[in-house]
Amino acid sequence: MPTISFERFYQYEELSDLLHDYAREYPDLVSLESIGKSFEGRDIWVVTLTNRKTGNAQDKPAVWLDGNIHSVEVTASTACLYHLEKMVSSFGSDKAVTHCLDTRTFYICPRVNPDGAEWALGEMNRNVRSSVRPYPHEDEQVEGMKVMDVDGDGRVLYMRKPDQHGPWKCHPEEPRLMVRRAPDDFEGEFYRLFREGEVIGYDGAIVTHNIPLEGLDLNRNFPANWAPEGKQVGAGPVPLSEPETRALGDFISSHRNIVIAVAGHTFSGILLRSGSNTPDQDIPVNDLRAYKKMGEKGTSLSGYPAVSIYHDFRYHPKQNIAGGFDWVYEHLGIYFWTIEYWAPHKAAGVDMTKTPYSDWLFDHEEEDDLAVFRFFDRESPGKAHVDWYEFEHPQLGTLEIGGWDVLNSFHNPPAHLLEKEIACFPDWFVYQALLTAKLALVEASATRVGDRAFLVRLVVENDGYLSTAGSDKAKANETTREVVAEIHLPETAALLRGKAWEELGHLEGRVAMMASPVFMATGFDAMDGRSSRAKVEWLVEAEPGTRLNVKARQERSGMVEATVICT
Repeated sequence: MPTISFERFYQYEELSDLLHDYAREYPDLVSLESIGKSFEGRDIWVVTLTNRKTGNAQDKPAVWLDGNIHSVEVTASTACLYHLEKMVSSFGSDKAVTHCLDTRTFYICPRVNPDGAEWALGEMNRNVRSSVRPYPHEDEQVEGMKVMDVDGDGRVLYMRKPDQHGPWKCHPEEPRLMVRRAPDDFEGEFYRLFREGEVIGYDGAIVTHNIPLEGLDLNRNFPANWAPEGKQVGAGPVPLSEPETRALGDFISSHRNIVIAVAGHTFSGILLRSGSNTPDQDIPVNDLRAYKKMGEKGTSLSGYPAVSIYHDFRYHPKQNIAGGFDWVYEHLGIYFWTIEYWAPHKAAGVDMTKTPYSDWLFDHEEEDDLAVFRFFDRESPGKAHVDWYEFEHPQLGTLEIGGWDVLNSFHNPPAHLLEKEIACFPDWFVYQALLTAKLALVEASATRVGDRAFLVRLVVENDGYLSTAGSDKAKANETTREVVAEIHLPETAALLRGKAWEELGHLEGRVAMMASPVFMATGFDAMDGRSSRAKVEWLVEAEPGTRLNVKARQERSGMVEATVICT
């Protein structure tokens, strides 16, 4: 059986071996494929997870899970592995997991960006935002700070140098912790703070931090509301220009059974839903209801608040995020969530109601910094925050290196807390999968109406919470087909009336039928479920005893079929 630890992060070769081990050990549940190659030529692996004995993967409603599109956010990759392990190890013993894999499919891409993660986890310890491809230019800036492991200890930390005009100071209670100088600070010792690296072309006076050579952000390269570099930094030359985003775009758009997509990131401890550029007033009501239901469940399991990206999570108050992965909702009508795993400030006891969500990154109190520092000093001493030590810098002279190792502090939890942080999410993924529509057979019959004439009748029901379209956005965009009914006759039979292939429309789910007892008691009735059913009839000429096949199918809600006998 695969041997896996959830107290460490796996580099590319080990991760690939693990995924192949799962496919070999659980051939009825797990298959593995490469959906493309990264910029540096690594496979982008996708696991298909379902019980093949109960049907083909693409004949079942599906949930997409991914992680690690941003290089250092490897917790999200581990969360995908954790879900895979939880599902295969619980199949047959856990009723919800077993039912889910019998009737639904998961597509899991643990590492969207294998190059960036390899740079972060490997010996070079290069922390780039996302892709490793040089962009927007292939040549580096001639002058300025080149971020690198300047002292050769395998880490890229920070450098501090005393400067009476500097914007940083030591926290008064903890001199190892650097905090922002207050606007009215004029006494004491102040510092300049730099990322660790060498200064190219140093003139003895000014140090600038170069724009990173690897300036692509794969999570700004998707097609919905894409904007060019001048309006959205890191967006790439055109939408889906990069091999990683193109691979995801091709796979998701060609697997039309995907109803929900969850992208894994770090850090904030929050569940983000559509849309980046869409206010709630422009999202269909039933879709908002579904988002609310999913979000409430996610919050109850994880403690993470569930919020709108547009309304509640902006990096700039006057700028929307462009080219994000929520293109799957805007274009395809696939419900979209981002999980921002891990909130170090929350783990440290910071009151998140004071400065919530993304705002905390830009504006918070010194007390918050001290609380976070003390948390890591207790939970991960010497690793999350490195004590300052003297170093003779080739350009800047005597200074100190140390401070935060962001890979092992803010972006990812300490190793012994990793499993605890991600353990609740398989239950949320199963819950979402079981919200999807599911075609159910209500009736399949053949009734004699003449010597060789039979009325064949097929009645199907949507036995799920969501519409067979998945979302009302998908209906509006016409990105998924209606329920299709088919009848297949032997050569000895003939179709006298009806169509051998017929579209029946979309069938509503329970999300469109919600009504409180108070609402119903006023005399207004809830939908009675008839719109969740469809009926089709055929008049067939056949000999008594003839066997006919009838079927109903829909991309996002599965397939039912039956054999009826003309008696």
